[in-house]
Amino acid sequence: MISKNQLKFVNSLKQKKNREEHNLFIAEGTKIISELLQSRIKIKQLFATKDFFSQYEEQGEMEIFIKNSIDCFEIKTNELERLSSQVTASNALAVCEIPEYNLNKFELKDKLTLVLDTINDPGNLGTIIRIADWFGIETILCSNNTVDAYNPKVIQATMGSIARISLHYINLIDFLEELKADKINLPIYGALMEGDPIYNAQLTKSGLIIIGNESKGISTDLRPFITHDLNIPSFSHFKSSEGKPESLNAAIACSIICSEFRRRS
Repeated sequence: MISKNQLKFVNSLKQKKNREEHNLFIAEGTKIISELLQSRIKIKQLFATKDFFSQYEEQGEMEIFIKNSIDCFEIKTNELERLSSQVTASNALAVCEIPEYNLNKFELKDKLTLVLDTINDPGNLGTIIRIADWFGIETILCSNNTVDAYNPKVIQATMGSIARISLHYINLIDFLEELKADKINLPIYGALMEGDPIYNAQLTKSGLIIIGNESKGISTDLRPFITHDLNIPSFSHFKSSEGKPESLNAAIACSIICSEFRRRS
């Protein structure tokens, strides 16, 4: 059974200010929690049904909770529903520490890195984190006004990939200025409507890929840093009088760009 104080505290973590104050976030579902159990992210508390724990007992894996010093609480489905952020509650919810990652700009020289400029939609950010994981991109740099990566909706959309991606919230302009000052001459690619078709562009194995805001694109302050403009051309056959696709969703555009980079490497 969960206490009133526990219920109140866990629900408070749905708000960014409380996540920041306690350096904690919540994650739900067997898939995500199993990924977190194998990662560098520390699970502090686990609230789950008898069925959830029974699976680990049957497989002889209960020691994983002891080994990781996780406080486990067996609760009922209706109690999980009072904790859950989902329409349909899963059978487990974890309270986890927000990890701290060191950003070494010199280590970016040999890697592809995503740079997110004011991504507002939690689903988009979660999907982009999942895309980065799929394409072997280890680091994502986020503008300070990008949606919080530890928002429950973002965590859910990552489907566990949050466990493997190093996320950093920084002032992007200051960071790009630092790269220039330190003579770290990374190619900087920007996804722009007026850019060169990506299928004809020269792509490198390392560099920064900037993905802009869902409606406004890349901010004007960042555009001067871009060394290569990229565009995903439309192959729509509709005439202008019949209408045509205006643009791609930010996460979909990110997926196409990452795929093309990896195809060339």
